[in-house]
Amino acid sequence: MNDEQLLRYSRHLLLEEIDVAGQEKLLGSHILIIGAGGLGSAAAPYLAAAGVGTITLVDHDKVEPTNLQRQIMHTQNSIGKSKVESGKQFLQSINPSLIINTVQEKASETLLDGLLPSVDIALDCTDNFATRHLINAACFQHQVPLVSGSALKFDGQLSVFDFREETSPCYACLFSPDEQFEEVSCASMGIFSPLVGIIGTMQAAQALQVLIGFGQPLVGRMLLWNALNTQIDEIRISRNAECLVCGSQH
Repeated sequence: MNDEQLLRYSRHLLLEEIDVAGQEKLLGSHILIIGAGGLGSAAAPYLAAAGVGTITLVDHDKVEPTNLQRQIMHTQNSIGKSKVESGKQFLQSINPSLIINTVQEKASETLLDGLLPSVDIALDCTDNFATRHLINAACFQHQVPLVSGSALKFDGQLSVFDFREETSPCYACLFSPDEQFEEVSCASMGIFSPLVGIIGTMQAAQALQVLIGFGQPLVGRMLLWNALNTQIDEIRISRNAECLVCGSQH
């Protein structure tokens, strides 16, 4: 690290769990963030500020006025722009030294197969079951750790699936791809503005822990945050031997 970086990241360097070695790991890391909406808007700025060297943003959408209530990477001047370009401008204003890649496409198997081999960790900041299952399966196939977050109305969920660990469950262990879940969205159900901030910044924190390798990330655990009752619960998740994605027969 040069003198400017030593100064910029000095508060991280004071933490013995991070120190110079941990910060250098971050500077050499590449994170994939799928979804530049509410969750991505909260996670990406903290990852940029923390010094993750390369960030790839994936989102097919453009910024709409209804996004501004919670998607803090985007401003009034971003309306009509692609979310990934708006996000890139915001992240570069925080930390100009980073590499920010943008992909204005919907997540697909082909796209993920092209992106995942070059990244160290992925963040699922999307808003529907079908895409979450797609990302989970691709991350398992490429053995890339996945930080999964979701938020709707007043309820948030967060977990980490680290496929480098043999005992780690996956998203499909909890929600089977065979089950039919009713797709609900913020557009129809509404969402409490700070909720995506809380879950998104927690996703950033989990990603930093996994990248540097300290503490106890949420592997095998799911955090449930209820913003209405200000209550946090945790459930244990085990790998399902019959899971359609990571089960022993697959």
